[in-house]
Amino acid sequence: MLANTTLAPPMPGAGERPAPLGGHLLFAVVLGLAALLRVVTMLGYRPAQLYWGDSFSYLYLAVHPEPSTGFRPPGYPLLLALLRPFESVGVVVGVQHAMGLGVGLMIYAMLRRASLPGWAATLPAVPGLFDASFLRLEHAVLSDMMLIFLVVAALAVVGRAVTSLSTGAGVAAGLLLALAGLTRTVAVPLLGLFLVVLAVRRAGWRPLAAMAVAGLLPLAAYATWYHAHHGRFALSGSDGVALWARTMTFADCAVIRPPAAEARLCPNGTVVDAASEYVWAPGSAINLLPGGRDANNDLARSFALRAIAAQPLDYLAHVARDTALTFAWTPVPHPKRVTPAFGFARGDWALPDYPLVEQMRREYDPDLRGLRSVEPWASFLIAYQYPAYLRGPFIGVILLLGGVGAVIARRTALLPWLTALFLLVAPVAALDFDHRYVLPVIPVACLAAGMTGAHLRQRQSV
Repeated sequence: MLANTTLAPPMPGAGERPAPLGGHLLFAVVLGLAALLRVVTMLGYRPAQLYWGDSFSYLYLAVHPEPSTGFRPPGYPLLLALLRPFESVGVVVGVQHAMGLGVGLMIYAMLRRASLPGWAATLPAVPGLFDASFLRLEHAVLSDMMLIFLVVAALAVVGRAVTSLSTGAGVAAGLLLALAGLTRTVAVPLLGLFLVVLAVRRAGWRPLAAMAVAGLLPLAAYATWYHAHHGRFALSGSDGVALWARTMTFADCAVIRPPAAEARLCPNGTVVDAASEYVWAPGSAINLLPGGRDANNDLARSFALRAIAAQPLDYLAHVARDTALTFAWTPVPHPKRVTPAFGFARGDWALPDYPLVEQMRREYDPDLRGLRSVEPWASFLIAYQYPAYLRGPFIGVILLLGGVGAVIARRTALLPWLTALFLLVAPVAALDFDHRYVLPVIPVACLAAGMTGAHLRQRQSV
């Protein structure tokens, strides 16, 4: 990016007519159509997609704040708590749809600032604005859209500088990355990634120190709160269980030779079709131990690290194999019980008759109910979702273009490309592949590819 470029195009010369909307007419039309799609989604599926387990746990933590020993850190419950006065999960997904539009706007603004013309800056924003998978994700009470928004916002903050950051920008980026890590703990290492890349870019020690402090303090505060409740400094009580489940696809205890305490976590003959399923399978070793998952997280982590150290090539091979599922033309169900894409359908999905559902109806949304499709909007989305899906090979091409930029345009494309690569591989390395986990990769990878285009255009104009 150029230090003296701005979002606005140059002033027209004498006799020239100014471009409509300052040269942003095309993107304004695209953003309006994307907003219309989100209105159709809210009309077609009411009130919101709620998942038993995830959604209701988040709602409970919003009403009863406490550090969770499971897979749900406090970032997303904080958003739900802020929206609680509206007493509507419909408002929650409405805010998330606005976040989706905001992500597209930030990508466009960054690329215009990098001197791309309007049409070229609009193109990388299109997948996130129009892919039906994002419409579904934004319409669910899940943490993923918040994570995407925070990561792109952090990139937007640091992307304004070429060689240095202001201290205020460093603080803002650190806070955004800390909140991203508290939304999904797999994102915690992004703070270190940003610091390393910006240090290589010689962004200045003061803003980097400010970023580090602003990023680490919220994480340390949460770890202290976690310690007060659970007796140890941690951000999660399930990281060890997740990594243990990852190793169950290859672990050979004849090679690992674990001590007696950990040997109880060796594969016990339970067979599932995805690493993540070992977390939930009643017959898996972790669920047969006294206390189950919650009481054995540290033991599971120790076993997993021992297994990876003993079988590093097997670990890498299984991570690579599952990551490669991203690039299939036809989405591969993984695990087989899930629907990886094309999830818009007709129906009325009642909520389970569980006490927690009734409790959240009393404490969060008095009109809490199951999802139902509404015509004619639902029929439109059902037809729309098939062409409006970014196929795996295209994701590969976008990542490849960003990788080119990471080499030839390191100051602008390297950080978003490494961020996209991390978001792609880290969930698989820590637990398993999930098509839902791929979605945060797409806007960031598109940004990196757009930065590649901006660099090539600047070279041609020299």
